Amino acid sequence: MKIAIICCSFSVFLLFACANKSSEVSKRPKNVVLLIADGTGLSQVSAAFYYKDTPVNYQRFQNIGLIRTSSSRQKITDSGAGATAFASGVKTYNGAIGVADDSTSVRNLVEIASQNNLKTGVIATSSITHATPACFYAHQVHRNMAEEIATQLPTAELDFFAGGGLQFFNQRSDGKNYIEKLIQNNFTIDTLALGTYESIENNKKQGYLLAKDGMKKITEGRGDFLPEATELALQFLSKEKTGFFAMVEGSQVDWGGHDNDANYLISELIDFDETIGKVLDFAESDGETLVVVTSDHETGGFTLASKKIKRNEGMSYNDYNELEPSFATNGHSAALIPVFAYGPGSEIFSGVYENTEIFHKILKVSNWK
Repeated sequence: MKIAIICCSFSVFLLFACANKSSEVSKRPKNVVLLIADGTGLSQVSAAFYYKDTPVNYQRFQNIGLIRTSSSRQKITDSGAGATAFASGVKTYNGAIGVADDSTSVRNLVEIASQNNLKTGVIATSSITHATPACFYAHQVHRNMAEEIATQLPTAELDFFAGGGLQFFNQRSDGKNYIEKLIQNNFTIDTLALGTYESIENNKKQGYLLAKDGMKKITEGRGDFLPEATELALQFLSKEKTGFFAMVEGSQVDWGGHDNDANYLISELIDFDETIGKVLDFAESDGETLVVVTSDHETGGFTLASKKIKRNEGMSYNDYNELEPSFATNGHSAALIPVFAYGPGSEIFSGVYENTEIFHKILKVSNWK
């Protein structure tokens, strides 16, 4: 009788173990979308809840964590070191683009995903050669080397890109035309406007360079470029059903912070939140997409302070019913940065950890080698 009970118990254990193993494999995402709102800390995220007229997409996440962002040599990171941490999983010096602290090249998520037969894409509201997008396809010792970074895009393992930076390809100091080199490497390039999916569906690779340098501000007429380019990328990258990795950057939240311009910052943050909505809608429908939303660092020491009201007699008080966004610096800060995750494997993004863990956690849940 005891032997029968033991055998039965062992059989149940095996069935449970196998079920768990099967469940673990089924939770691996087919697609991964990493969204980076450059310069966005918790106060910037909070602004959406007070200034956006439609529902805030940040509140659709259940798995939330925090990252420490210091670079290898500085307590306060820049976008080069921060994006290299996300793209390649290593701490490096401020200004680095896809290289380690000793300036040697390190593999990035685009290269790894491509080697695993996935499609890849990069979208940004900055120049495509700017620090954050560059870290996902280039390897240079400094972020200021925009023309050198541009030379690496034609042969990068990308299938889709969209952003600004046209001058670094066709108005170069060396007189070379890297638009031609992009075309030679199977990219269809548009420098005028985003196309429809139907107009690009049959293209092997697709690239958009829609501004001389960075894209226009939202407040100056950029329109829905970021959510529309992201939606277009999702359609284009998913057409062959092999899986994909995409990095989407809301670059100019950071620029609003540097300018200490609350209207600029908040309008860019709201645009980024709309982009999150597009990605979450796709992920909810698809069921196989991991979505990770974070930032490389906080910019501006931004806070949603109460408005100070002066009385007639010269005294003042804080009106807790009215907000007055304020800034502590025109540079970056060392604040912890929130991470929001949705989809298969998203639960491991909870907790407090180093920014390099974003890379390692993506590899862990995706099982990319």
